[in-house]
Amino acid sequence: MRTGGRIARSNSLLLVMIAVSFANRFAIGQVTGALPDESGSSAARSTWQYGGFIDAGYLHDFNYPANHLFRSRGTTFHVNEADLNMTAVYLKKQASESSRWGTEVTLQAGKDSEVFGYSATTPNLEGSKWLRHLGPTDVSYLAPIRKGLTTQAGIFSSFIGYDSLYAKDNFNYTRPWGADFTPYLMLGVNAQYPLTPKLTGTMFVISGYWHLAHANNVPSSGGQLAYKPSERVSAKQTVLYGPHQSKTSLQFWRFLSDSIFEWKRDPATVAFEYQVSEEKVATAGNPRALWMSAQLPMHWIFDKHWSATVRPEVAWDRNGRWTGFSQTIKAVTSTLEYRIPYRQANAIVRLEHRWDDSRGPGGGFFNDGAARPGVPGLTPTQHLLLIGVILTFDSSFHH
Repeated sequence: MRTGGRIARSNSLLLVMIAVSFANRFAIGQVTGALPDESGSSAARSTWQYGGFIDAGYLHDFNYPANHLFRSRGTTFHVNEADLNMTAVYLKKQASESSRWGTEVTLQAGKDSEVFGYSATTPNLEGSKWLRHLGPTDVSYLAPIRKGLTTQAGIFSSFIGYDSLYAKDNFNYTRPWGADFTPYLMLGVNAQYPLTPKLTGTMFVISGYWHLAHANNVPSSGGQLAYKPSERVSAKQTVLYGPHQSKTSLQFWRFLSDSIFEWKRDPATVAFEYQVSEEKVATAGNPRALWMSAQLPMHWIFDKHWSATVRPEVAWDRNGRWTGFSQTIKAVTSTLEYRIPYRQANAIVRLEHRWDDSRGPGGGFFNDGAARPGVPGLTPTQHLLLIGVILTFDSSFHH
């Protein structure tokens, strides 16, 4: 066993254990230490949120691949079979001025938890087999420094990307290409501060590009500026910089830029996301790998039950460093959603069509043939017709 692997495993497990330990310690402290006001009620009541969801779907691939795989994907990667893609339960409390310590704990399982946090080019983090069952699990603290500095440590939602790991939080059922090849979750620490009422700055230090991979023992870092000039318009610019291979000299560090713009005006939401990433690869000739992707999701709400989304997108993996194959991908995803709310629960049914086109030296999607014995056949286009059913429950209690 490598010494570096033991160090990475120890650091990662210790960070998660510290986060949960602090969360429990200070959550109990807030409940038992709250001071009553003159009416006898608690002067600093903590609001806890809890809930869970079940996400199951069937993706029908008209290419009928024998291996039942959506090639190059990290989520919803099984086709022509019914799958429990994700299920999770959570408990969380947001840090506030009246209750400065916050925490969240999320336990998850399903097909989407098997691949998303790993890397195709670096070894797995030791302990990742159980860490992959943790969603956002962290502790946070709102420090009384001027406008309030919020720090967070543990596993937290990524600052990169417009889309969540959880389909219930997205407009479409399947995720775009840019989401599957950038982090959904991060393992490390971050600090957020409201620079102005409309501008928030964030800095973060994380274990690596993928939180379940162990490329090396050097952390990655980055930052984000989030600007919201009005209720209708928002913009985010995020950068990430750090090594994602065994060679850790600066010339081999990966750089990623993620730009997101969103416009909302009932009943419509339109967003645009553009990603660009590059790194010099420590192989013969030290080639410079390049990744770019863009998406334009457009969402309409018809009434409290019905909504629809169309999402055109494009992704270019020049050297095959991200998807594993040198290819240019175009895709259009169309989703019709029907939502049934009942008290604290929701039943969400999505009918979705997805067209993907992959060209280039390594492009293509699996079909029902074989290029040669033992090698699956490929075709440049793919049509998916899918139905997804998501059941959610969200509630809260006070201390």
